[in-house]
Amino acid sequence: MKFGHMADCHVGGWRDQKLNDLSLEYFKEAIKICLKENVGFVLISGDLFDTALPGTDLIKEVAGELNRLKEGNVDVYLVPGSHDFSPSGKTVLDVFEKSGLCVNVNTYEDGKLKFFEDKTGVKLTGVLGRRGGLEKEDYIKLDKEYLEKEEGFKIFLFHTALEEFKPHDLEKVECMSFASLPRNFNYYAGGHVHYIYDVVKEGYGKIVYPGPLFPNNFKEIEELKKGGFYVVDEKLNLFRKDIELKKVLSFSISGTISREINAQIENIIENENFSDKIVTLRISGELEEGKVSDVKVKNYVKRMEEKGAFFVMKNLNKLKLKEFSEIKLEGEVKDIEESLIKEHLGQFKIENEKELTDELIGVFSEEKLEGETNTTFENRVINMALKILKL
Repeated sequence: MKFGHMADCHVGGWRDQKLNDLSLEYFKEAIKICLKENVGFVLISGDLFDTALPGTDLIKEVAGELNRLKEGNVDVYLVPGSHDFSPSGKTVLDVFEKSGLCVNVNTYEDGKLKFFEDKTGVKLTGVLGRRGGLEKEDYIKLDKEYLEKEEGFKIFLFHTALEEFKPHDLEKVECMSFASLPRNFNYYAGGHVHYIYDVVKEGYGKIVYPGPLFPNNFKEIEELKKGGFYVVDEKLNLFRKDIELKKVLSFSISGTISREINAQIENIIENENFSDKIVTLRISGELEEGKVSDVKVKNYVKRMEEKGAFFVMKNLNKLKLKEFSEIKLEGEVKDIEESLIKEHLGQFKIENEKELTDELIGVFSEEKLEGETNTTFENRVINMALKILKL
């Protein structure tokens, strides 16, 4: 008995169509691997799609892949995730289930989670994921004693972050304890947290996060560079199945002078092979010379694409102009405003800078008049500011 365990496919989760199509290709590749490995069934621990109601074309493509598994006598068991769950119940997963393409194991009978027994004899159940970690309430209401007493080889699907095993970037997020899971299951098929992790806890069994099937944002593309899932055997040995349909080239550039940043990028373009690769370009720094707009990112992206790059992703969130230094002040608001204005006077060559600043602060402190619409209020403030600026 072998089974596939994947999660966080997020098919259709990218704004760019190229990456959307690629997320679908990764899903197709995963299905191909599962069939080749002769797995008995497949688990999807939430977020097959990035939304509860994806586009028709995506639905048709994914349904076709699930049907390939069905024709190969491979059953699919899943739980909705925080992205493809719908409080109203309007989700394509219900359509798939009614079509016999999958089984949603987050099903209740008489107030209790129902077990589904696979043809292999494995018993499966699980809890869905909700936005904002609201699934915690579902675990509080669980009849755990009933779940724990069920005999046989059991798998529990879940879509939530666990406090004890959460990655570093979630350290400030309060998550659910693994002790909230029902005990006495052999395998806990996790999802939601986009990292690869497994641990065995006494009284619980093996808890596994397979990571995203396809990276779902800039940071994940940059760090993971590939997607994947697990094939698991009857002894719960994990066999990693990495999927890398496109190579990823990642560049991180930092500087304080715009022309030096440009020189670094020029050197990369001159010397790298971009052919059919995804490129991530992260640019950061506090510019002491030059402007952010001096870094001609659009031009560089175009040139990389001309050299054959499949797709170029850029991140300039931490590139800024060094104009102001942080000042900590205490006192009345007007006194603080006055101190800040005086501190920064002279940084810009503007006639009557102090008077102009005072007038603008006065305008932007205007309040909406009784009966005045938002549009009228906005137009009034804008016109007053333009008049002061003589524009």
